Amino acid sequence: MADPVTYRPAPGEIPTSPGVYRFRDGDGRVIYVGKAKNLRQRLANYFQDLAGLHPRTRRMVTTAESVEWTVVGTEVEALTLEYTWIKEYDPRFNVKFRDDKSYPYLVVTMADKFPRVLVTRQAHRKGNRYFGPYTQAWAIRETLDLLLRVFPVRTCTEGIFRRAERAGQPCLKGHIERCAAPCVGRVSAEEHRRLAEQLCDFMAGNTGRYLRDIEEKMRAAAQELDFEAAARYRDDLAALKKVMEKNTVVLSDATDADVIGVVLDDLEASIQVFHVRGGRIRGQRGWIAELSDASCAADIVERALQTLYEQEKPPREVLVSALPEDADETRRMSQFVGRGVNLRVPQRGEKKDLLETVLTNAQQALRLHSMRRAGDLTARSRSLEELAQALDLDTPPLRIECFDVSHSQGTNVVASMVVFEDGLPRKSAYRRYNVTGEAARDDTASMYDVISRRLARHKRGESEAGDDKRFAYPPSLIVVDGGPAQVAAAQRAFEEQGVTDIALVGLAKRLEEVWLPGEDFPLVLPRTSQGLFLLQRLRDEAHRFAISHHRSKRGKAMQESLLDGIPGLGEKRRRALLEKFVTVKAIRAAGVEEIAAVPGFGTALAEKVWRALQSVETQPAVNVTTGEVID
Repeated sequence: MADPVTYRPAPGEIPTSPGVYRFRDGDGRVIYVGKAKNLRQRLANYFQDLAGLHPRTRRMVTTAESVEWTVVGTEVEALTLEYTWIKEYDPRFNVKFRDDKSYPYLVVTMADKFPRVLVTRQAHRKGNRYFGPYTQAWAIRETLDLLLRVFPVRTCTEGIFRRAERAGQPCLKGHIERCAAPCVGRVSAEEHRRLAEQLCDFMAGNTGRYLRDIEEKMRAAAQELDFEAAARYRDDLAALKKVMEKNTVVLSDATDADVIGVVLDDLEASIQVFHVRGGRIRGQRGWIAELSDASCAADIVERALQTLYEQEKPPREVLVSALPEDADETRRMSQFVGRGVNLRVPQRGEKKDLLETVLTNAQQALRLHSMRRAGDLTARSRSLEELAQALDLDTPPLRIECFDVSHSQGTNVVASMVVFEDGLPRKSAYRRYNVTGEAARDDTASMYDVISRRLARHKRGESEAGDDKRFAYPPSLIVVDGGPAQVAAAQRAFEEQGVTDIALVGLAKRLEEVWLPGEDFPLVLPRTSQGLFLLQRLRDEAHRFAISHHRSKRGKAMQESLLDGIPGLGEKRRRALLEKFVTVKAIRAAGVEEIAAVPGFGTALAEKVWRALQSVETQPAVNVTTGEVID
C-alpha cells in the first residue's frame, strides 16, 4: 500500500487550468481517470487526510503510485478527453461507467428495417450503432434534437410507428419535419436507412462533407433567390456547428494524425506527442531531452521524428510545431515507410488549436520537470552527503548496490542485486541470482555466495563485463539486507577476494539499524535522515525484486511438483503441458480431448493425467512466468 504523500506533487507544480488527470499504479497502469475545471484545486482533494476520504477513494490513492495530468483549453475538451481515455484504458476505479450507475448513449438501431435513433441506458445489442457514454441525458437529447433538423431519422417506438402506418397519418415530429415519416411512405426504406447511415457517419466524426454540402446548397438557393430554402439550410448549418461546439480534442474530419510540439529553454527541451486516430486523441507521450548543443526547435522535431518512426509507420498526417530544416530528410522518411506523409505546421483551424494544446502541455511538462529536478537534486545530494558523512566515506557514493536473499523454508533460494546511481534506481542494471547447493543452507551462506560472485567479477575487472551494462563501473558502496550475521558473511567474501575499495554496510529491518563490519554496536541514524531514507529505499527495492523472482521460481516448481508421480509423464511432457495450460488448475479444468491435443500425448495418457489431477487437492494457480496467483 503506497502512501499518497510519497507521490504528491507540490501545489505550485499543478496548473490551475482545465484538464484530465490520471492515477497510475506501480506497474504504470492507469487505474483512475478524472477531469477538472481547475486541476490544482481538484487534485488537492485526493491528498487530504486519508480518514476524511471515501473508502473507495482512499483505496484508489493508496493503490496508485503516481499522478499525471494533461492540460486542455475548456471543460468541454476535458469532458471529451476523459470519455476517450476511460474507454481507452478501462481504469479499474472508474466504476461509474460499468457498475451501478448507467450512463446514456445515443443509439441508432441499424438492425431494424426502419432504423430508429434514441437515447438509452440499456445494454448494447448486436447490429446497433452506439455513441457515448454521456454524463448528462439532457445534453445528448438537445444534441439529438439539433441533428434531426438535418438527418430526420425516426425516433418513435415500434407501437407508435405501427399505429401511424395503419392510420396513414404521421406523428407530430413528422408534421414539424423532424422525421422523414417512413411510416406513411414519404421516403422509402432505402432512403430512410441512408439518412440513418449519414447520421452515424456524422457522429463518428466525418463531419466536413456534410457541412460543405449544406453550405453549397445554401449558396445555390440564395443565387436562385429561394431565400426560404437558403434560410432553412442556414439554420441546418448552424445546428450542426452547434453540435460540433468548438472542441480541440476532437477533430471534425476523423483525421489520423500525430501532433508533435516542442518547447525548449537554455538547458532542456520538452517534447509532447498526441496520437489522434479517427479524430480523437487515443494516446499521449512525452519526454525531456537535455540540450548538449545549440539545437533549435526544428532540430529537436527532426530527432523526435526519427525516434518515433524508427520502427513504426507514421499516420498520413504529422503536424509539428516547427518543420525540420532538411527537407530531403523528410522525403527520405516518406520513402522509407513506403507512403506519402503530409508533414506540416498547421496555420489555422482546429488542427492549429490542437497543436497549441500540445504546446501548452509541453510547456507545463518542462516547467514541472525543472521544478522537480531542482528539488530532487537537492534532496538526493543531501542524502548522499549525509550517507558519506555517517559512513566516513571520502566522497558521496554515486553508485550503490544492494543485495537481498529470498526463499521458502530453505527452498528455491534466490537473491537480488539492485543498483542506485546518483540516488536514483537504475533498473537496467538490476540482476537476479539463483543460489543452489551448500550455499543455500541458510541466509548467511547465501549472502556470502552472492557477494563472492559479485566481487569476483569486480576483481577480474569491469572491462570483462563486455556488453553487460549492469556492471558498467564498480560500486562505491554495497548494502546487504540484514544485521551483524549477514554483514559478517559479506565481509568474509570481501577479505577472501581482497577487495578494499568498496564500502560495506547492512541495514537491519527491525529497528532500521545500520551495521558496519567488525562493529559490536550499530550505527543509528536519525529517523529524519535523508541518508537513512535512501538506504531504506534500496533495501525495500532489493526485497521487492528478490520476492518477484522467488515467486516465479516457486510457482514453476509448485506446478511441476503436482505433476510428478503420474506414470508416463516425463519432464518434456510436463513442460509441454505447462506451456499450453500455464497452471495445473487449468489442466484439471480441461477435458481429456484438450490434453490429448498437446504434442506427445495420446488419449490414454491424457485420460490418465486428467484422472490423476482430479484426485489432487486443489492448489492456488500460479503463473509460471510471473509467479503471481491467478484468480
